[in-house]
Amino acid sequence: MAQSNVLREPIYAEREQAAAVQAFGKALHAIKQARLVGPEGQEIPLPESLYRVLEQVVPLLAADMAVSIVPVGHLLTTQEAADLLNVSRPHLIKLLEEGAISFERVGTHRRIRFEDLMEYKHKRDKERRKALKKLTQMAQEAGLYDEE
Repeated sequence: MAQSNVLREPIYAEREQAAAVQAFGKALHAIKQARLVGPEGQEIPLPESLYRVLEQVVPLLAADMAVSIVPVGHLLTTQEAADLLNVSRPHLIKLLEEGAISFERVGTHRRIRFEDLMEYKHKRDKERRKALKKLTQMAQEAGLYDEE
């Protein structure tokens, strides 16, 4: 499979499908041996590994969250990584060169492990939440923000 085919656009459940996704999620837990049924009635047993993927993905889709599936150890291009962080490619390269995110070189190209990128993202998000909490507290102390 070509690298460009591995990281796809996030998948969302359409609004009109939300109830069906939620019902599917509830039914999924009651099933012992899942099977796929084709358009002409042919049944295909669903392997345990695929069943576990569904168990993890369905609740996220039902909660109106986007889902992307990326193989463990997948190496991202700098553009893919920048897109996932919602930053410019030059800013991402600055982060790489500063050592904020681990990367490796493949020839002259930088590649970022998906796990390393997510580790950075979680750390960044945690720091943002902490800063926002501190700003909110300062605003409350200054009488600029009322809790309800």
